[in-house]
Amino acid sequence: MDFEKVNEELISFLNHSPNAFFAVDNMCKTLLDAGLTRVYEGMPWKLEAGKGYFVTRNDSAVIAFRIPKKDYTGFQMMASHCDSPVFKIKSNAEITIDNQYVKLNVEKYGGMLCAPWLDRPLSVAGRIIIRTQEGIETRLVNVDRDLMIIPNLAIHMNRQVNDGYAFNAQVDMLPLFCEKGEEKDAFLKLIAHEAGCEVSDILDTDLFLYNRMPATMLGLNKEFIASGRLDDLQCAFASLQGFLQADPKDSVAVHCVFDNEEVGSGTKQGAASTFLKDTLHRINRSLGRTEDDYLMSIASSFLVSADNAHAVHPNHPEKTDPTNRPYMNKGIVIKYSANQKYTTDAVSGAIMRAVCEEASVPYQTFTNRSDMLGGSTLGNISQSQVALNTVDIGLPQLAMHSPYETAGSKDTAYLVEAARVLFSSSVEGTGDGNYKLKF
Repeated sequence: MDFEKVNEELISFLNHSPNAFFAVDNMCKTLLDAGLTRVYEGMPWKLEAGKGYFVTRNDSAVIAFRIPKKDYTGFQMMASHCDSPVFKIKSNAEITIDNQYVKLNVEKYGGMLCAPWLDRPLSVAGRIIIRTQEGIETRLVNVDRDLMIIPNLAIHMNRQVNDGYAFNAQVDMLPLFCEKGEEKDAFLKLIAHEAGCEVSDILDTDLFLYNRMPATMLGLNKEFIASGRLDDLQCAFASLQGFLQADPKDSVAVHCVFDNEEVGSGTKQGAASTFLKDTLHRINRSLGRTEDDYLMSIASSFLVSADNAHAVHPNHPEKTDPTNRPYMNKGIVIKYSANQKYTTDAVSGAIMRAVCEEASVPYQTFTNRSDMLGGSTLGNISQSQVALNTVDIGLPQLAMHSPYETAGSKDTAYLVEAARVLFSSSVEGTGDGNYKLKF
């Protein structure tokens, strides 16, 4: 495996994807360059066997698929998410302090580690909606320079900070934007300038802070990669690369990236929405297949929910289960939970192990300590719309939900190869718990 090439491409993707809108935009460009055709939910679909297509929803979720033949067996799918815990900029954002400073009003999105956001260069990116003669238009905006900072309070003014501190999002986490001047609406004027429009044209915004520190390799032998948004752009990138390298034969290969996983997935572009179900039904109908054909194909389908996993922490190894202890650079993590926070069961776990073995990539297992609650992911949420055999996996990382996270430099390539094998394979159901695996 060419680990160096994979990491170079991953780092470029991370650096050019400050939030979900840009991640999806970059994936769409890659899919177009690879020869796939874009289709739209509001237009008719005329699909052909032997070709690839992709569709977006809200500009922040994307599903790409390649159809090997009309009488396909089922769907081989990998789903990830493109959102991360972050600060969203509120409307009427400017707050003036002592007629001297201007800070911006923000709110938390998702469950984040607050402390790492302090004392580092930040900027803003997202989308704005502008008026046009015919209606409205979306434009992506990224102020590509060091723009803001959330300053810490000096230890002289908070002597107990190192003994534990409860951050107040409305008090402690507002970014310093500029000195107060004569100009009004300085922030919106900056955004309008970056978007090439007038302030009066802006009807609404979805803008977010992001950490300006670029992704990098580190460690004595460059065995680690550090970046913002590894959870879950690392999996989204690997899924896309595996999808593009795959050779689907009997099943439709489906690359899914959803938004809003960090806040429960309950949006029109989240895993709990109808996005995946709608797309699979339209593939089925466009090829002239019946509803029975669709239901039979789902019984011979497989979904990999790919969302990063917790590696054993070097300073807190006691936080990990005694016998299921994933480490960075040791391969793909298969995640289990008796309470179904993760969807993996013996059947789906066995299929994923077979995929990894066929791909000749290492794998390991994760469970939470029995006295510690863990997070959930998009696998079990998507089951409410498309119920099928699903396994939860991830790549091992440290500092999950920090604006700067750490992962292994080998694991992305492992997942690319496993995804390639998955998307090239098929799973034929022969009765509950019995499947023919074709690689």
